[in-house]
Amino acid sequence: MNKFFTLSTIIFLLCGKLAFSQDLDEILAGISQDSTATYTLGTFKGTTVINGQSIEVPGAGDLHFIISHRFGAINSGIYDFFGIDQATTRFGFEYGIKNIASLSIGRNGFNKTYDGGIKVRLLRQQTGIKSIPVSLSVFVGSYVNTLKWDDPSRENLFSSRLSYATQLLIARKFSQKLSIQLSPSYIHKNLVPLPEDQNNIFAMGLGGRYKISRKISVNAEYFYLLPGKTADDFMNSLSFGVDMETGGHVFQLQFTNSQQMFAPGFITETSGEWTAGDIYFGFNIYRVFPGKKRARNIY
Repeated sequence: MNKFFTLSTIIFLLCGKLAFSQDLDEILAGISQDSTATYTLGTFKGTTVINGQSIEVPGAGDLHFIISHRFGAINSGIYDFFGIDQATTRFGFEYGIKNIASLSIGRNGFNKTYDGGIKVRLLRQQTGIKSIPVSLSVFVGSYVNTLKWDDPSRENLFSSRLSYATQLLIARKFSQKLSIQLSPSYIHKNLVPLPEDQNNIFAMGLGGRYKISRKISVNAEYFYLLPGKTADDFMNSLSFGVDMETGGHVFQLQFTNSQQMFAPGFITETSGEWTAGDIYFGFNIYRVFPGKKRARNIY
C-alpha cells in the first residue's frame, strides 16, 4: 500500500505543473484557444474505451451521468434467459475540472462496491510549434467492497474492504479513424483470500477505436495479466464494443468475458472464457450535462 500512496503523491505533484486543454469532440470536451498548436480531437468518444479508462476527461464544468449494465453469461441458457436474469449495474458521475482533470464516484451492484477516482491529463497530442505525438493521462481509483462480513463475530477491519488502481493511459490518434491506447495498470488489494495470493498485481492494457462513420465507432480492449498467481487463477479480460453518439448521449454496446465493471474486478478477477461461451453483453450510457458556457453547443 505504501507503494500506491508514493506513486499517487508523485503523480499529483507532477500534475500541478502541467496545464493542457482536453478533447472529446465538441460535446464531451472544450476546444483549446491556443492558436500556436493544433490539438487532436476525439481520440475516444467516452471516458472509457470499454471497461477500462480512456485518456479522455469531461470538459470544464461538465457533469457526466453514467449508467453501466452487464447481463449474465450468454451460455447460461434459456432458464436465465441467456444471462438477462443475472444482470449487474453501476451508476456513476464524473465532473470535469478546468479541462485537465475529472473527479468520479460510482456504485456497483457487484459486491456492492463503491468507487471514487481522479483522472488528470498530463499531455495532449498536438502539432504546430510544439509537436506532441501522444496524449497522456493518469487515473487513480479507490474501491470499497460493502458486502456483509462472512463471519461478523471475528475482528473485521474496514481497511480489508479497500482496493486501489493506478493506471497510466497513453494514446495516439493515428488518423481520423484509428486510435490506439496503452494502459499500464497497477492494482493493490489490502486483503486477499489466501496467503499465496497477490496483493500487488500488474497488467498491461491495450485498447483501440476505429470510426466507421461520424457518429459510430467499433472498439476493442485487452488486459494482459503479468505472470503470477493471479494470472494462473484468472483469465485476461477481452472485450469488443460499438460506440454511438446522439446529441448529449453516448451509447456504448459491448461483449466481454468480464462481468465486473471496476478495475480490480475486470483486470484481476475475470473468470470468463470466450471459447466456452462465457460472454457478457452490456452497455454504458453517458448523459452529458454541459457547463454553462457551452450549454448552447450541446445539440
